[in-house]
Amino acid sequence: MSPLKKFILFCHRWLGFITGIIVFIVSITGCIFCFQDEIQDAIHSYRNVTVQNKPYLTPSKLEAFVKANHPGADPSYIYYYGKDRPAVALSNIGKEGFYSTYLNPYTGQVTHEERLQSNFFVIVEYIHLYLLLPPAIGGVVVGTSVLLFVVIMITGIILWWPKRKTDRKRSFTIKWNGRWRRVNYDLHNVLGFYATAIALILAITGLSISFDWVRKGIYNTGNLGRQYAHEKQIVKSDSLQKGFTSSIPVADRALAIAQQRSPNAQMFLVYMDKVSAAGTIGVTAYAKTLHFYNSDTYTFDKYTGKLLHYLPQQKKSPGLKLNEMNYDIHVGQIGGLTGKIIAFLASLICASLPVTGLIIWLGKRNKSKGKKIRTAVHHKTHKRQTRVPA
Repeated sequence: MSPLKKFILFCHRWLGFITGIIVFIVSITGCIFCFQDEIQDAIHSYRNVTVQNKPYLTPSKLEAFVKANHPGADPSYIYYYGKDRPAVALSNIGKEGFYSTYLNPYTGQVTHEERLQSNFFVIVEYIHLYLLLPPAIGGVVVGTSVLLFVVIMITGIILWWPKRKTDRKRSFTIKWNGRWRRVNYDLHNVLGFYATAIALILAITGLSISFDWVRKGIYNTGNLGRQYAHEKQIVKSDSLQKGFTSSIPVADRALAIAQQRSPNAQMFLVYMDKVSAAGTIGVTAYAKTLHFYNSDTYTFDKYTGKLLHYLPQQKKSPGLKLNEMNYDIHVGQIGGLTGKIIAFLASLICASLPVTGLIIWLGKRNKSKGKKIRTAVHHKTHKRQTRVPA
């Protein structure tokens, strides 16, 4: 083996040791999370409602129902997930953390309440993103491990790639009838090769969650370095009428305008900024329920209801569209059920690589030890046989 190959093998092996357990945990939780919507829809009846031939209740009415049912709640986010799905109000209740309230969007009936951090799939997501560590620490640990895993995948391809064309057919298949060590070796190399392209996409979209520089890199690459000032505009209230009152609550007017301008949207998010000094209310209209890559965004003055900023999907830059596609690509749902299955299988293979790699290393280590022992025994035996009597 050439010095360069030895160095690449050294990097591949030791980076694998350093990141193996984290890659395994992140990949397994990614597998579980891929189908979280389908699983929760199947086991929780409150995630579906009967469609009624009437408009949704306004955000102010849903907010009133939430407060009546849970006095400590003050929703900042209200999701209208679709005609056959409940509306969900998300409130930050101090030490209790975030609280989700599910309501029938036509009647306001509260169908379910839960502390967000107690939801199994939210816990899985936090393990996936932060390993249940504080986000500032966990995000860096996971992000760095994923970044190193990208290097591991690339070095793995370099090490595995067959030199001769005649070896390639054999190298691209698993020898299922071989000894178990050979099967394990093929599982590590062959499956690793087939999963690399998808795994790299999953890794890059995951890295954009952990690191701003990756997000900015995707944005700049998608835009070929061109800047779009209207996308980076910081929107604030320009109103001098902070005591202004209206017969129609601003959040209700904001949703009505978004519904009128985005008539084909299936899902809406109303964000009522109750903390910062921006003084705005935001509405995002999503083209498809539970998909986040195609949306129109609206920002309103929360005192007067004036539309301050409107950014439809067709006017977004390629870089911004790529960043907004990040979640849907990462979980595979941009490709529907087929996309989720592909993301699931790729994540499962990624989880297996540290395990099969460790088995290969242990096998070589034991083989090397055995060879040294046999060599030592042979030398001792040879010495005895050639010893000259005194």
